[in-house]
Amino acid sequence: MSAGLVLVDDRLLILDLNPAAENVLGISRPRARGQSLLQLVDDEPEMREILARVVATGDHYANEMRLAPSEVHTDERVVDCRVSPVDIEGAALLVEMTDVTRRTQISRENALLIQHGAGRQMIRQLAHEIKNPLGGIRGAAQLLERQLGDADLREYTDVVISETDRLAGLVDTLLGPGGPPNKQPVNVHELLEYVLRIIDAEDRKRIAIRRDYDPGLPEIDLDRDQMVQAFLNLVRNAATALDGQGTITVRSRAVTNFTIGDTRHRVIASIDIEDDGPGIPQDLQDSVFYPLVTSRPDGTGLGLPAAQELIGRHGGLIEFESRPGRTVFHVRIPLRQAA
Repeated sequence: MSAGLVLVDDRLLILDLNPAAENVLGISRPRARGQSLLQLVDDEPEMREILARVVATGDHYANEMRLAPSEVHTDERVVDCRVSPVDIEGAALLVEMTDVTRRTQISRENALLIQHGAGRQMIRQLAHEIKNPLGGIRGAAQLLERQLGDADLREYTDVVISETDRLAGLVDTLLGPGGPPNKQPVNVHELLEYVLRIIDAEDRKRIAIRRDYDPGLPEIDLDRDQMVQAFLNLVRNAATALDGQGTITVRSRAVTNFTIGDTRHRVIASIDIEDDGPGIPQDLQDSVFYPLVTSRPDGTGLGLPAAQELIGRHGGLIEFESRPGRTVFHVRIPLRQAA
C-alpha cells in the first residue's frame, strides 16, 4: 500500500505499522513498536489534537498537516492524516498517513505560474500607458528649455527631464531585458561563483557564504547575462535580509522526474539560495513575485519579479519556503529545454 498505516493503543504507543508508514516516519518496524507516535512526529500539535479528539469522541477525523524536518527527512513534508477508532487486538486507533508534499508543490507551482503570467500582463499594459506620456513630457520640457534665457528657470526643466528619465528607467526595469535568451553551454557553478564575488565586493564581510555543490551537474544551455542578473537579485535579497550578519548557503542538485507547470522533466538542476535571516513576513508570502511588493523601506520590489521572469525564459521556475531562521529560494531549471 502507498498509504502509511499505524496501529496505536489508547496511550498512543505504536503496536504495528506497514512499510509505507516506516518511510513516512523514518523508522523501522521493530524500532517503532512501543514508541510514542507523537514523539516520532516531534509532538506535532495538530496530530496531538486529532488523536486526542478521536480517543475522546470515537469519531473519524482527517486533516492535512506539516511534519518538521528530521534526521531522516531533511525537508518539511505535507501529510494527509486520517484517524479512525478501531478495536483490533489491543489497538485503539488506526492512523493513515499519505505524503502529499509533491502534489502540494505542483499545485503551488501552477499558482506561481498563473501569478507570474498575470503580473507580466499587468506590467506590459502599465509600461505602455506610462512610457507614451513620458516621452511627450520630456520632449515638451526640452523645447521649453530652449526658449528660456534664465539659467535659474532652466533648473526646473532639468528636474522635469531627469525625473522623466528616472521613471522611464523604472519602466524598463519592470519590463526586463528584451529579446529571446542567447543560450550557450554554461557551467552553473562558475556562474554562481561570479555572482558571489560581486556580493563579496559589496562590503558584506560579516556574511558567511557556504557552498554545497553537486559536482556531477553538467553544463546547461543558458543566457549567461540573464542568469547572472537573476541569481544576483536572489543573493542580494538574502544578503539584505541578513542585515550584515548571518550565513548564505548556495546549494546545487540534480533532481529527477520533476514537473514544472504541465511539463514533466526527466532531470532538472535545482539551485537553492538559503539564508538564516528573519524570513519573509507571512502577509507578503503570497505576493512576493508581484512587482513593487517589498517589506523594506528602501526596496523597489522589482528584484524577485525580474528574477522569476528571467528564469521563466529558460523554461524554469523559482519557488520559495520561508520561516524565521530559514528562507530558501529554489531555482528549478530543466537541463533539456524546448527550442
